[in-house]
Amino acid sequence: MADSRGFELWIALRYLRVRGGEGFVRLITWISVGGVAVGVMALIVVLSVMSGFEGDLREKIIGATPHIRVTARVGDLKNADKVLSVLLETEGVKSASPYVEKKMMLSREGQARGILFMGLTESGAKDSGGLRAALKRLKESDAQSPIVLGSEIARTLSLTVGDKVRIFSPGGQATPAGFMPRFRTFTVVGRFSTGMYEYDTTWAVTTLGEAQGFLRLGDEVTGIEANVSNPENAPQVAALASKKLDDGHLVRDWTVLNSSLFGAMKLEKVAMFFILTLIILVAAFNIASTLIMVVLGKRREIGVLKSMGASSSSVMKIFMVEGTMIGIFGTLLGVVSGVGLCLLLGHTDLVHLPSDIYYVDKVPVLMEPVTIALIAVSSVVISLISTTYPARTAARLDPVETIRYE
Repeated sequence: MADSRGFELWIALRYLRVRGGEGFVRLITWISVGGVAVGVMALIVVLSVMSGFEGDLREKIIGATPHIRVTARVGDLKNADKVLSVLLETEGVKSASPYVEKKMMLSREGQARGILFMGLTESGAKDSGGLRAALKRLKESDAQSPIVLGSEIARTLSLTVGDKVRIFSPGGQATPAGFMPRFRTFTVVGRFSTGMYEYDTTWAVTTLGEAQGFLRLGDEVTGIEANVSNPENAPQVAALASKKLDDGHLVRDWTVLNSSLFGAMKLEKVAMFFILTLIILVAAFNIASTLIMVVLGKRREIGVLKSMGASSSSVMKIFMVEGTMIGIFGTLLGVVSGVGLCLLLGHTDLVHLPSDIYYVDKVPVLMEPVTIALIAVSSVVISLISTTYPARTAARLDPVETIRYE
């Protein structure tokens, strides 16, 4: 028997087919399979949902903000025309335009809130959430000092087209009468919705010239924003542009501008992976306890096998194969159920989300084959490791003693 090939697998399969008198072992075996399946399924679903939210967030950020921003390291940008020409000559840049951006206060009828006051050109605005259309209305409006607001600002302050709002700078300016804030009354001519709550609650946009005049910047701007043909190549394009500009300029792409946000999301995914892996570890302990019970119940059979010539390594392989097969079966069951649940979440309204809070009406799901493969491999490896102690215990059994007393 020792020279027979594949007998370890054959015996392991026989041990998995528990007889009627060993119902408790059968129950423990199925609990082990179920534990592995639940852990794998939970990992796939949770990580896919988190990847879906991350992907949705990336699309909204790329759609609403410029891919590259060039600013002066100190103060406002004075040589905007030169920087603009350098950017337009950089390979990969699709468009570029100057912008003004300052933190200000907006007030109406005794209500005040902090905003990000922006001056943009129609050609430079991203075509997201009606922002470009809103800027077109700015250009065509006959109102004095026109402005468009994020949908959440307008909703919170009950603002409609034609309403007047006051924009003022907390910094202000020195006058003979003392330190006075700089302010101007603007007319609301429209609203926009980028799909990002943080933007729609803070952005107030006017034309570039209007912003420069209000802030008394002259020809200066806050910086130059550029869009590239492929947003994924923005870091490389930013590096090329940075080499062409002097050290007085700061060139940042959208991945750097939002690095803290995406870094936190990646860290959360890693933490969630390790937390949910504990479910599989618990199932692995169940596999180990199942094999220990099988070893105790098969002492006589193990003794007979060793007396017939089976080596200790062959006996060890039998129980390692048995435990690994439990892990593989549970992993396959978990992968199938996890992928199925992800497809169900992604294509149906099984979980409905309030769109006014999350800006999506159903759970975004993004299944990554590499992540699923990593989960499956990790599950099988943990299951294999859990078989080591029971298998070594079986391999160390003395055949003479087990046959004599069993």
